[in-house]
Amino acid sequence: MRFLSGAAVVAAAALAGAADNAPSSTTAAPACTATSSTGSGAFFDLRPDMAARPEKGQSHKAAVTKDYRAKGYDYGKNFTLNVCGAVVDPVTDVVGIDRNLWANVSAYYMSHGSIYSIGSQSLDLRSRGRKLVLQYTGGSPCGGAKSKSRRSPEIIGGDGGKTGRKKSTTISFLCDRDPGNTQAAISFVGTDPDECAYFFEARSPHACAHAEPHKPGSVGPGSVFGIIFLIAVLVYVLGGVFYNRAITNARGWRQLPNYSLWAGIWNFVSDVFVILWSWCARLLPSRRGYSYLNSNASSRHRNSDAENRLIDQLDEEWDD
Repeated sequence: MRFLSGAAVVAAAALAGAADNAPSSTTAAPACTATSSTGSGAFFDLRPDMAARPEKGQSHKAAVTKDYRAKGYDYGKNFTLNVCGAVVDPVTDVVGIDRNLWANVSAYYMSHGSIYSIGSQSLDLRSRGRKLVLQYTGGSPCGGAKSKSRRSPEIIGGDGGKTGRKKSTTISFLCDRDPGNTQAAISFVGTDPDECAYFFEARSPHACAHAEPHKPGSVGPGSVFGIIFLIAVLVYVLGGVFYNRAITNARGWRQLPNYSLWAGIWNFVSDVFVILWSWCARLLPSRRGYSYLNSNASSRHRNSDAENRLIDQLDEEWDD
């Protein structure tokens, strides 16, 4: 009994070790992906929505090859954006942005011939409750009282240089289950009074929650179950062998736990196999043909003897 208690402890420790090897929900997700913060295990992957320029002479795997456009309507300006990446069509002479950072602009608008960045590239997709959010920061300068005048964007840049505030963009993604839509559609929502923070809404089929794919090299649920099952079998077999050998002095196959049960099952399986083999052997055409011919030959021989005896008997009676 003490050994059985020890085996139970070993099994519990093994199960705990297998549970520790299970993938954790806090594992860092790939860029432009996110795991639900609600604890439901839902996974979001917006990488298919990222626009990318096709390279010459190479087939492009991305479904989106052009930047996204969003109309400003009453704002008076239109926007160009990308998801998780810099805009596909390069921009130059961006107001308030260093030349070496022009290639990182992910959202911008044009006004009076000038380009104003409203955020630089970011792959940090976040799940906030039921909301899936992507934020771009580090855009053109903004802020100041004069920034309320939409007709003088150049003045905005000057005030921003003094205040140090930069334009930013927040994109909120919604699940789009329409089978006819294969990529994201982005709409402008609004901006703050200082025209520093811009808000957009994007509907995408890739913003719908689904199960997180299995990562290469990690232990999946099936592997965890297999490890637990294997450990349980080893504990059962090794514990039974040790108990039967030490306590009951069993030797050979009788050391196995519940030997009589397994032996009975094996004998039953063997008997069923023998019966099936015999039944199949009787149905073989060659064997059935030989037996059929032998039985016919024997019956013909018996009939011939009976006929001969009948003829001899009739001859004797006729002579009398």
